[in-house]
Amino acid sequence: MTDWLGMAVPPRPPRAELQGLVLAQVRAARRRPWRLAAAALVVLALGGGGLWAARTVRALRFERDDLARRAAALGDTVAAFIHSPATRLIQIPVSTGGRVGSVTIFADTVGHRWLVRCDGLAPNAADQAYQLWFITRDGMRSAALMPMDSEAPMVTTLEMPRAGAPVLGAAMSIEPRVGSSAPRGPMVFHLLL
Repeated sequence: MTDWLGMAVPPRPPRAELQGLVLAQVRAARRRPWRLAAAALVVLALGGGGLWAARTVRALRFERDDLARRAAALGDTVAAFIHSPATRLIQIPVSTGGRVGSVTIFADTVGHRWLVRCDGLAPNAADQAYQLWFITRDGMRSAALMPMDSEAPMVTTLEMPRAGAPVLGAAMSIEPRVGSSAPRGPMVFHLLL
């Protein structure tokens, strides 16, 4: 607008150091978006990692608390069997698959429950399982089917039958994996109490 009056200053080229400074700022500005993008990616990765870590810790705490609850319940059950004056201890030596082991029965005579622990028994074949039996006056009644796939000890709790004849003993046989209604396989032990 001032040019029509003839008051405009004629253009001149900028000094060399000023020109270099302006070009350096332009080049730096072009590099900054990459730096900002990289910084944003780092922030997102740290935030995602923190979220994953928080969820993992929460899940592990829940699992730990659940395991602690279950262990306490099992401890109460075992303590009730072992420390009760009404508990009878029966240890039965057995031999399976050329291995010597034992079946231990903690029989709670007041609560009519058994805690059975099997140690050193040979693992079952894929289509077989150990089956525990209650021996009654009326015959054998199935107590539990215990497939043993590893060499780790097995532990189970059994309720004694309330109806019918009283329990006179216990037996264990090797039966098909699905179990059977009467002992058909080889007997591991047969014991009258």
